[in-house]
Parts: sequence; structure tokens; C-alpha cells
Amino acid sequence: MSLTLLSSPLQGFTDFRFRNAFNTYFGGIDTFYSPYIRFNGKMVIKSSFQKDILPENNTVPRVIPQIMTNDAEEFLFVVKFIQQYGYKELNWNLGCPYPMVTKQGMGSGLICNPQKIDHILDRVHTETDIVVSMKMRMGYESSEEILHVFPVLEKYPIKNIAIHARIGKQLYKGGVDLESFQRCLDNTNQKLYYNGDITSVAVFREMQERFPKIDHWMIGRGLIADPFLPGMIKNNTTTYPKNRFKIFSEFHDTIYQQYDEALSGPTPIKMKMLGFWEYFSTIFPNPQKTFKKIKKAGNARAYQQAVKEILNSI
Repeated sequence: MSLTLLSSPLQGFTDFRFRNAFNTYFGGIDTFYSPYIRFNGKMVIKSSFQKDILPENNTVPRVIPQIMTNDAEEFLFVVKFIQQYGYKELNWNLGCPYPMVTKQGMGSGLICNPQKIDHILDRVHTETDIVVSMKMRMGYESSEEILHVFPVLEKYPIKNIAIHARIGKQLYKGGVDLESFQRCLDNTNQKLYYNGDITSVAVFREMQERFPKIDHWMIGRGLIADPFLPGMIKNNTTTYPKNRFKIFSEFHDTIYQQYDEALSGPTPIKMKMLGFWEYFSTIFPNPQKTFKKIKKAGNARAYQQAVKEILNSI
């Protein structure tokens, strides 16, 4: 069975700068999903969303834009927006678990409302020719919620549904619910992708054995924490390259330089890289000590020195 790996979008992390650098230095990902386009009360696409999906800004094999909405008019607006750049598919996010989203009835907070999902999908498929794919959790309060949505989804030519094997109120706490994911497989004819806690080659192999019919696998946080992971999965190896940290250093320097140029002032770049190092630190021998060293760096010079010391200590 052929194996396809996809990058799950993480808001604030996996924009075009990260995607391009990741693809250059590590590879292994066949399709990248862009962080979701979302409105704030006005039918206006923020320039950051526009920059993120511009074809000239993306050098990766394939990018699929994503939308976060519970409104048909917003969905239709974004369809027209992305089609002008040649995109033929739009991914609908019904997976985001964060309260600021779910309390507004979006993300995983929309899964409990099959009627609204039906209304939006009906309008999109009636009024446009866009291909719709979906990213979902199994519900917000309960993993049973998605089972009530499947009959609605069966009415439409949904390309695929990537399911994160948790419910929304878990956020990222606790383990993935593999039994409930199997129940999803048993209760739909839709093409399902697996997402959730693929953090190592060993874990991936366990998942592959557990779900032999799945041939598309989505990696989110694990891809940032260990950028070598997709390539190692593709090459069926647990052995890292001998120049592992040299490659990582070049990748780090590339994204640091690009974010430093794009962001205004020392605080935004510090917060941006601090977010990345919450994940990056896990690949080093002493993650807590590593992250603490980054956290203590009060300015750009101190930050660069901290990174140098971390890499030289390997």
C-alpha cells in the first residue's frame, strides 16, 4: 500500500515560511495544509492569509488552503478568493479544540450541529465546483457526535476526512481514542485519514498495524517537535542522519532570519521562536534545560548565543 504523509496545520507555526524551509531541509511531506482562514465579523481576507497561500510564496509539492467558519456566506467568499489563485480544494476545519473557537460554534464546537453542517455543504456543493475536504475531531463533548454527522456527509462528494482521534474538550490532553477512531471507520464510507500523536517511527508503525486500511497519515505537533520524522517514516528507518543537528541548525537559521525580517521589533520574534522551541527542545538530551536556556535569552544576541551553546553541546 502506498503511503501519503500530510502536514496538519498549526496556527502560528506552519505558515509558508516554515513549510518551505521544512520541505527544503527535511522533506517527507506530500501535502501541506495551510493554517485556517478566519473572519472577524467582516468579509475581508487578512493580508497574512493572502500571503500564506499565494502560489509564488509556496515552494512545497502541494498546499491546500483551510477555512474556519460556521457560515455559508463566508465559505462561499473564501471559495472565490482561493480559486483566483488556481486552488481547486478547500479544507474545512471542524477540529480546532480551543474554547475561543468552539464557544462560537466553530471548529470542533460545530460537530454537534449536523443541520448547520448540512446547510453549508449543500450551498457550497450547489453554488460552486470546489472540492471539499474536512479536518475533524470526533466531537467536542463526546466521540459519539461525529457518528450523527456521518449520514449528512454521505450526501456529498467529500474528498476525505482527516480525523484527529480526540474530542475537542480534551484539547491535547490525554491519549488518543483509537477505539472511537475504529468506530468511525466502521460507520462511514468516506475516505478517512488518521491524525493524532504520531510522534515517532515506532508509534507510526503501531498505528499502521492497528489501522491497515489507512494510507493517508497526518502529522501535526510531532512534525515540529521532530522535523526528521516524516522522512524517516517514508524511508522506513529509525536512524537519524549523521549530520542531524547541522541540518537542524541550518533550518533554524533560515526560519529565524525570515521571521525576523517579517516581524516588527524584538518581542514578536522572541515569542515566535519561543513557541517553536517548546517543540524543538524535545529532541535534545535535556528538554527542560534546553527550553529554559532559550526562555532566559532576553535579546537577539543572547538568543543566538543560547542556540549556539545548545547545538555545540550535542
